[in-house]
Amino acid sequence: MKNQTKFVWQGRNDGDSPLHHKVFQRVEIVENYENISPNNFVLYGFAVDEGVRRNKGRIGAAKAPDIIRKNMSNFPVVSPDFKLLDFGNITSEDRNLENTQENLAEKVSKILQKNGKSIVLGGGHEVTFAHYSGIKKAFPNQKIGIINLDAHFDNREPQNGVGASSGTGFWQIAQEGEIHSLHIGIQKNSNTLKLFDTAHQFGMKYILADEIFFENLPKIYHQIDELILSVDQLYLTICMDVFNASIAPGVSAAAYNGIFADATFLHFYRHILKSEKLVALDVAEVNPDFDIAERTARLAASLVNEWFMIS
Repeated sequence: MKNQTKFVWQGRNDGDSPLHHKVFQRVEIVENYENISPNNFVLYGFAVDEGVRRNKGRIGAAKAPDIIRKNMSNFPVVSPDFKLLDFGNITSEDRNLENTQENLAEKVSKILQKNGKSIVLGGGHEVTFAHYSGIKKAFPNQKIGIINLDAHFDNREPQNGVGASSGTGFWQIAQEGEIHSLHIGIQKNSNTLKLFDTAHQFGMKYILADEIFFENLPKIYHQIDELILSVDQLYLTICMDVFNASIAPGVSAAAYNGIFADATFLHFYRHILKSEKLVALDVAEVNPDFDIAERTARLAASLVNEWFMIS
């Protein structure tokens, strides 16, 4: 378990004027929490997919953080106050997922205590429990809301001898107290009736993938706003397998009937990003081994960049 050497940010330089700046020109790569100013974005890569392996998925997501970074680097900077601090990748050499999750949680907590905004690039979706744990450490007496864009509930109970995995995050969160979550993009053919029943028992609200269409936006907005109004801090986690395989082929579990990053999606996605309660965001399950022309990594990078553009 360690932090890897920092990624070398680079890209096309169109000029030194702030009007010409790209993301790579506004990145600071020294891991120093004292350098964090309020509303700075602080990035960690969670280069771990041990949870995917335990969940019997297709491993490879541990390679994703730097590829997502590469696809982030040339996006234009649209705010003069934009600053991104990249604190490197967290890895797990000994397959001790639990210790690695705790490591990330401690770092996220420090970021949020300095009023920074936490971004994590996965890695497997086992990042959810780690990221949430860090938010909870920073705000122990506040209500943390989670919006999960995912085809799966990830509320499977850990199996004996296997432990936590990429599919157990919300089960783990629910063991620590009342859960406040909204899951968008859930697929009926990706979750057993047992998992739907568990979601109901835990009070996990959800919107099926079949319900995501333009005419249904008012209902989607209402459910999002209902959650946001009920919590103190908001965390957005995105499993890339929520998207259709044609635009996100590089994931552990590709979905032929997943959602699209179209106008309907961007309507409610940007609405979430505009919330002043949003303090943390991650993207998970990009698997470069199965990607096509870095299509999935580019989409993941674009989703992160939307937050940069709105903030």
